[in-house]
Amino acid sequence: MKIDHSLPLEYSTEQNQLNILGFWIFLGAEIMLFGTLFASFFSLVDRTALGPTGKEIFEITPVLIETILLLTSSFMIGLGIHAMRIGHKKAMMTFFAITLLLGAGFLSVEIFEFIHYVHIGAGLQTSAFTAILLTTLGTHGAHVTFGLFWGLMIMIQVKRNGLTSQTANKSFIFSLYWHFLDVVWIFIFSFVYLKGMM
Repeated sequence: MKIDHSLPLEYSTEQNQLNILGFWIFLGAEIMLFGTLFASFFSLVDRTALGPTGKEIFEITPVLIETILLLTSSFMIGLGIHAMRIGHKKAMMTFFAITLLLGAGFLSVEIFEFIHYVHIGAGLQTSAFTAILLTTLGTHGAHVTFGLFWGLMIMIQVKRNGLTSQTANKSFIFSLYWHFLDVVWIFIFSFVYLKGMM
């Protein structure tokens, strides 16, 4: 396997470049998935039947906590990739660990939020609005959960094998995935929560 040392480690082989291109294509499919969920949400947002509206159930505090946790985790993964590129394995591992802890914190608040919604009568079967709301939030939460396990597996590989072209490539692709989740959350925060509170 020919390594081009003039490129960042994650791009240093032809296979690595193809892996990154392939992942961008995969993210295109993910955009379609979340685009469909958002389109469905906007179609069903007013179909509350006898159930509560967003204005009645949304609370700003947990949403702000979730947003701060996820935005900070995205910044941390960026620092982790920078540390990886300059060959600082220990710093990279530290930033990745902080990223995953912040992601776990986000997930904990989201689970608490789900329990609260169900407790106040905003479950999946309450109305079309609550069904699409919980489906959209749940799909994003499932992606974060998957990301936590994926990130943990990458950390184990980096610890075991060091910073190689392969582990760097996997780490960079994971960072793209994590940033993508952050962008999706910004849309959820803006168009689901903030708009719903008005």
